[in-house]
Formats: sequence, structure tokens, C-alpha cells
Amino acid sequence: MGGSSKRLTAAPPRLRKCVGCGEERPKAELLRVVRASDGAVSIDASGKAQGRGAYVCADFECVRRAMKKNAFARALRHPIGGEIYARIEELCADRVSK
Repeated sequence: MGGSSKRLTAAPPRLRKCVGCGEERPKAELLRVVRASDGAVSIDASGKAQGRGAYVCADFECVRRAMKKNAFARALRHPIGGEIYARIEELCADRVSK
């Protein structure tokens, strides 16, 4: 009985920090905005797209704070257009209505 036995335990959830409120939450609860290597900025619904990412709570208040602080542009090191913010607000509305 000298074999090593590994206990199978659930890994703790991967935490990410919201750029709006600064609170750490599980990755699944946040929206991800990503800047690809070609400079294109988009919303990453899968959470797995390659590129530099920034996370925000699916909450209007956090999105507004992030916009006011210009947090996405700083986190992604790239300017963000208004259409990205509009799309994020749409996704927040969708999550709230569910």
C-alpha cells in the first residue's frame, strides 16, 4: 500500500478584478473586453479569446465607473470607442433581465 493517493478536490474559482469597482469575483460573473494583437477591441463572450483582457462586473454602476475612470483604455493600453461601451451596457441589460 505504498502508492501515492491524490485527493480529487475542486479547484478554487479563478478570480479576476473588476476595472470599475476593483472587487475580485469569479471569472464567470464578469464580462471580458479583449484587445487582440492586431489592436482590435471586442467583447469576449467565451472568456478564452487571445489578447490582453479587462474585466467588469455585469452591473451598470461598475460600467459607468470604468467609463468615468477610462479604466478599459488603461487596462488594455489602447483607446476604447463608444460602441464598445454601448455593447457592454446591452450585455448588462441582458444579464439583469435573465
